[in-house]
Amino acid sequence: EPDITVTSLKYKMLWNNRAVLCNAVAVVTRLSTASSFSPMALTTTRTFAQTTSLYSAPPKRYLLNYEYIPDVLEKRGPYREGHLGLAKEMAAEGTCVSGGPFNPPGSDVPNGALFVFTTKEAAEKFAAEDPYIEGGIVTKSTISEWTVAIGTN
Repeated sequence: EPDITVTSLKYKMLWNNRAVLCNAVAVVTRLSTASSFSPMALTTTRTFAQTTSLYSAPPKRYLLNYEYIPDVLEKRGPYREGHLGLAKEMAAEGTCVSGGPFNPPGSDVPNGALFVFTTKEAAEKFAAEDPYIEGGIVTKSTISEWTVAIGTN
């Protein structure tokens, strides 16, 4: 003669599983007939803000430093449009971060310029194609690797 307790327990477990299955089918049916059904509605999705590691290496930048001839303002005219055009083109590409002339305090005559690039190759490309170098406006140029410790340049 079968054990009624064990048989009842098995029957109860099957009945509960059937109820869970029926509820799941009902939910899926409801979701699949809804106008905004998405398979993702069946899962939990979490969106996190940007993940930042505890340590990340500072970005490397490359500085192109120019020294100009003393009479730069008088002689740069024929080369200026090409010089600025190249800088703007590389800025639009995202390889030139920033740049411009510098001068001693109290002077309006620039004695050089500094450009910040994302890669050494970009700095080299600028120097190779810059009309200021070809035209003799730049007397010396150097490229240095720069580790940005403060700021986001």
